[in-house]
Formats: sequence, structure tokens, C-alpha cells
Amino acid sequence: MTCQPTTVPSPETLDIPAIRERYRIEKERRLRKEGQGQYVRLGDGGTGDYAVDPYTPVAPRAALDEELDVLVLGAGWGGIKAAYYLTKEGVTNFRNVDSAGDFGGVWYWNKYPGVQCDNDAYCYLPLLEEMGFLPSKKFADGDEIQAYARSIAERFGFADRALLHTQATSFRWDEGLRRWIVTTNRGDTLRPRFVIVAPGVLNMPKLPAIKGIDSFKGKLFHTSRWDYGYTGGAPGDPTLDKLADKRVAIVGTGATAIQAVPHLARHAGHLYVIQRTPSTVDERPNPPTDPDWAAKLEPGWQAKRIANFHRGAQEVFQFGEEDLICDIWTEVNRNLAAQIAAEGREISLEEYMARREIMDFQVMERLRARCEELIDDPRTAEALKPWYHHMCKRPLSSNDYYPAFNRPNVTLIDVSDTQGIQELTERGFIANGEEHPVDCVIFASGFEVTSDLDRRWGIAQFEGAEGLSIYDHWRDGPLTFHGITTHGFPNMAFIGYIQGGINSSVTEHFGRQGAHAAWIFAQCLQRGVTRVEPTREAMDGYVATYTAIKPDVSALQQRCPPGYFNNEGEANPKWALFPGWGYGWDNFEAMLAEWRAKGDMAGMDLES
Repeated sequence: MTCQPTTVPSPETLDIPAIRERYRIEKERRLRKEGQGQYVRLGDGGTGDYAVDPYTPVAPRAALDEELDVLVLGAGWGGIKAAYYLTKEGVTNFRNVDSAGDFGGVWYWNKYPGVQCDNDAYCYLPLLEEMGFLPSKKFADGDEIQAYARSIAERFGFADRALLHTQATSFRWDEGLRRWIVTTNRGDTLRPRFVIVAPGVLNMPKLPAIKGIDSFKGKLFHTSRWDYGYTGGAPGDPTLDKLADKRVAIVGTGATAIQAVPHLARHAGHLYVIQRTPSTVDERPNPPTDPDWAAKLEPGWQAKRIANFHRGAQEVFQFGEEDLICDIWTEVNRNLAAQIAAEGREISLEEYMARREIMDFQVMERLRARCEELIDDPRTAEALKPWYHHMCKRPLSSNDYYPAFNRPNVTLIDVSDTQGIQELTERGFIANGEEHPVDCVIFASGFEVTSDLDRRWGIAQFEGAEGLSIYDHWRDGPLTFHGITTHGFPNMAFIGYIQGGINSSVTEHFGRQGAHAAWIFAQCLQRGVTRVEPTREAMDGYVATYTAIKPDVSALQQRCPPGYFNNEGEANPKWALFPGWGYGWDNFEAMLAEWRAKGDMAGMDLES
């Protein structure tokens, strides 16, 4: 069935200047001068140990002392794709190192009730054609995704070599050995020739730095360390029967909360949902995979779908192109593409962007109207309306989130005026000057996504050539060549949102970085190159070009409410997620492919 544009209010019915002003007011209400300092990591201030794994017992093992060709830091999608491409390049003497108890990264740690992919799983799950696999439905469940991640590691032979439940504690470059010296919390000393740093962006939990957080006498945990022993149920079984007589508070209303709240609402004696900034929550069509559709898929279908998703979510649909994704992520561009197609003409990019902003207002007005349609109490409906641009926060979907607020045992606590909970007491929390006794506080407060590296990585010592700390080298933001390597850190590559092309599918984005790093290191091993790094001139030249052509999204970031997209309200966050290569994803990938095809690794110092 062809995907149709959605029905949205006419722009003539909208007071756009008034909406812009409302956006500004709502953003200012939520700003806090502490920025990222308003959060603490688990393990600080009596909040428990974030490294503790509640899901898998830590198996004892002897400490290792060994040399490797490559160490891959991480066993989430970035680490898995790097390992996959190393294997395809013929490199097998490597290990993945990860603090989790299995492969999967965010999908290992997040086992909260209701956890699902919140964008198209046919794009998100990588290597579907290579694996001969299709997800069971459009928004796949978390346990299915984690099992699939593990199956890739098993299929390509690197599962048993991983060091799991292992936290890297230091990285130090040894110039004499021309190797990295890596230590871990399990007593290991690893000496890899090359390192791929793939720590992920949704791996380090954070908590609001609430006064009294160490005083609360009840149960407290983060959603990525869900305590099923306390709540009842189990991963994949959201029957939280132990909460029937409990008063529960969940802090946060982002992607995790909109999936967990319906289950908590069904089972808790009373549920308080504590909200600083509401999310956009559209309907969630989640049909099972159609076997007739699957049987008609032709080779190369997933790459085409990923490219279509990327254009629909982040760039521009080609003239006359059908939206294959057909959900909240692509709605703005889909609607606008339909308008342009009806006019029968192509338009300039400048006109497109001006009209896209108007469509953004129209779509957001439609989404705000859903609150009134689905929520009985007018005050609750008003508080749940999102007043910001479409991509200021992660677009979400759920058929059960808004109806949960119609239950008599669910109370929304809006804390936008105080920018969060004011205090935790021994017996509950204080919000808007009122104390609410609770038995349990669950933090759905997210992860260290765009905060400083030392907060995100949690690795005390990370020193390159001549003792240079990566935290000092990248103090003001990344300095790279091709968004993957950096001068001063030989034989090392980085995977993440750094300075390269940005694809709307994170697994495609990380995967292409892993492929590029694997090619470089495989070539070095084949050619007998023992030391490789970009020259300072090449790095500086790339950074200058990247900066000159980078899309200027500062105006949008300044209009958005505080969150991880703008590192809690910064105008120009140095670790922003989405500013990418100014000429687009396809141009960036073509540039790297041409660089690899030439084979001379121009811009790199190569030493044998």
C-alpha cells in the first residue's frame, strides 16, 4: 500500500508567530544554569554502582596477558559491525571488550518492561540480507534485537573471543612497542596493535543530581538496570505483580518512559509520572512482518530502504520518491513531498527549507491535538503537549502511553517550572513544593549522550603519543581525519557521532565507520605498517573543510528545550549528534570509497 501524507491543520489556521513565542517561553522555563552538571552518573553520591549487571552473573576467569592485532572497545552495534568488517577483511586476532554480560550494547542493558525499537526495525537491524533474517514486526521487541545482535557475533565467529563483564580502565600508547597497553577491571593487560573505540552513545546511565538522593529509604534504580526482583516480571514478561501495593514514581518522559509507563500503570498501586519536557507521541502501527511482502524482497532491498529512511528523516526525498517508512520519523518530509508532487515542479533548496518549517508547525499541531483527543483530563492533556520543533526531541510513538493517564491510579507531576524534582526525602519526593510519599523511584533519565567524554566513557587514563590525554586533545570537541582517526593517537579509530557523515540509521552510520577502520587496519597488517595516524596537516585540513561546510543548526538548537540533543541547552554543543558532512551522507561515503580505492592512504603517516 502506498504511504499517504497525513492530515494536518492548514497553515492558515495557525498563528505561527504566537507558536514561535510559545516555543521560546517553554524552552526558557526548562533551562538550568548547571547544564550537564545537573546530572550525576550512577555510582556517585550513594546512587549505587552503574557497572553492576542485574541480568547476568559475572563468571570468574583468569586475568589475561596477551598481544592482539586489534582490540574493539564495545560489543554494541558499533563494536559488532567493526568486528564483522574485521572478519570480512581477514583479521581474526581481535577481541571485543565490554562491561555488559553479552553482545547488544543498549539492547543488553535495556530490559525494562515494554522495551522496543522505536524506529523502523527493517532499517535499524543491520545485515538482514547477510543473515537471512527479518524482524518479527516493524518495531521489534528488545529481547529479539539483543538475541539477533548475539547471533551475528556467533555466525561470524567472534562471540567466544569477547571479554564480557570487563571494563577497560586505561589506554596508554607505548611508542617502543608500537602497541596500546590496555588494562581492565578483571586484571587483564592487553597489548593490541590497533584499537577501535566503539563505546556507544546510550551506555552510560545518568541520574538527576537531586538534593537528598542518598537519603531516600525506598527502592531506587535506573531503567537500564531494571530490578525485576523488586517489581515482579522478567525481561520479556512485563507482569509487574509485586508492585500492586506500591507507590511508584518514574522520573522522565522520553523514549524509555513512554514504553514502560503503560506497564507500570497497569500494575502499580499508584504511579507518579514526573515530567520536565513532554515528548511527541504519535500512534504506533506495529503489524507483524508480512510474509508476502518478505517473499517479494529483491537483493539490495535493505540498503535501498535505509537510504529512503535517511532522506525522509534527515535530508530530502527525491522528486516523486515514495516514503517506504511511513511513520512519525518521515512525516514532515512525506507531507511536503506530496505537496510538491501535486504542484508538478521541483523547487529550490531554499524554498524547500522555508516550506519545511511551516510543515513542521503543522505536524506538531496535529501531535498536540492527539493529547486532547486521547486524554480525559484537560489539565493533564495540556501539560503533555510538546511545544517545540519536530526534531528537538526524539520522535516517539505509542498506542498506550496517553491512555495510561486516564487510569485513576496514574498522576502526572509536571516539574517544568522547577526544572525537575526539588528534593528526595527519606519517604518520597518533593515537587512543586509538595511531598509525595513513594516506595520506589525509577529513573528514566537517559544516558550520557552528548556530555563530555570523561563522563561518557568512564576510563580514567586514556593517553596517546607523548602522554597526550584524549580528554585534553578533544576538550573543545573532536579533531579528526575523516571523522574516524586523530593525530596523536596512532593505530586508533573511533566510532560514534564525531565529524563525519551522519546517517539517520545509527547502525548504518556506525557500521560504515567500522568498515573504514577495519580496512585501514587490515591494510596496515598486510603491508607491515606498525604505526599509522593522520598527519597534523591532514587533520587540520579536514577539520577546516568540515567546519566550513557543516550545516548551521545553531538557530534550531537555540530554539529547542534542553535535552541530550543540545547537551542541556547549549547553543553550540561540541558533541552535538546530527551536524554532519555538509555535502550529505552519499557524498561523504563516496569520498571515503575513493580514498580507499586509491590505496595510498593519503594524509596518513605510515611507518613500518
